[in-house]
Amino acid sequence: MRVRLALAALVVCACAWAQQTMTVDQLLSFIRSSVKMKMPDKDVAGYLAKVKLSERLEERTVEDLQGEGAGPKTVGALDALATASASLPKPQPKAPKPVYMPPPPPPPEEQQAIISEIRAYAMDYSKKLPDFICTQVTRKYLGQTGQDGFHPQGTVMENLTYFDQQEHYKVTMVNDHSVDLSHDAVGGASSAGDFGTMLKVTLWPKADAIIEFDHWATLRGNPCYVFSYRISSGNSDYSILFGRSDRIVVGYRGLIYVDKKTHSILRLTLEATDIPRSFPVQEAGEILDYGYQNLSGSEFLLPLKAQVFMRHDRERNRNDIEFRLYRKYSADASIKFETDVPEPLPDDQTKEQPTQPQGRSPK
Repeated sequence: MRVRLALAALVVCACAWAQQTMTVDQLLSFIRSSVKMKMPDKDVAGYLAKVKLSERLEERTVEDLQGEGAGPKTVGALDALATASASLPKPQPKAPKPVYMPPPPPPPEEQQAIISEIRAYAMDYSKKLPDFICTQVTRKYLGQTGQDGFHPQGTVMENLTYFDQQEHYKVTMVNDHSVDLSHDAVGGASSAGDFGTMLKVTLWPKADAIIEFDHWATLRGNPCYVFSYRISSGNSDYSILFGRSDRIVVGYRGLIYVDKKTHSILRLTLEATDIPRSFPVQEAGEILDYGYQNLSGSEFLLPLKAQVFMRHDRERNRNDIEFRLYRKYSADASIKFETDVPEPLPDDQTKEQPTQPQGRSPK
């Protein structure tokens, strides 16, 4: 039924075009649509018999349409149109699409000022966070190297309490079943330290991160400086744990997205480097996004979503971790365990957008 309705719509459209003079572009659009919708060859040729062109149809264009699937009767009708339009002017060339010109990098002195500011921001970030509770939702996926896509493996919900600059986890639901487990008992790829630790160990002096301006971007509507960084394994505090005891410290690199207006960090990405070939994990990384949350009338920039990646031989693991339902914590606050899994965040919340075209600097 859907095919018939679509075909009927195309017939109506064709009839409308047949009652007026068409440009070559309109003709091409009709022929390609008819091929896609598998309209009968004789019907298409019948429509074309009523068409008049306002521009010259080249024989080469007819050959191209034949190669795209136009039937023999349709090609005959197109040849007739090419002959009838031979004295008409050629179609006007299409205007070229505007070439995207990225804005120039900020001046070196501005870059260094921003880098100094985000280092200080990372050192103080955890100290300025309030005590709070939130629900952490982890959606686990599994894939195989060489195959497209990931397949859902389960959902884990945890009650996460942030108190005295420390994170405390309590697993409450696994695949819609109530449980009472520790964070580490769930198994699979996981991460911790998203509430400041990752920022701090990346940007504190000990890490000696090499930071350079990379590009401009827009994230959640905010123009951003994007800096690349890299940290050697000798200065790193990032470790990968496989199983219960197989742990190594590795170097890593990534990107830091800095809000141009507030100079707050909106995203931090991490990709492990220098992993020994003998180690069971060949790839590991994380993307951590921060978003504004309202706690008792005040706005705080808190983790919004993290993606954790890991590959062991041909097996690829991905965890999509969302931080939802933030509320302020106090000693006498009642802790309510959520049982309904919230819908995933829409893609536009974490998708990077390009900056303004034509070389205009973000404002």
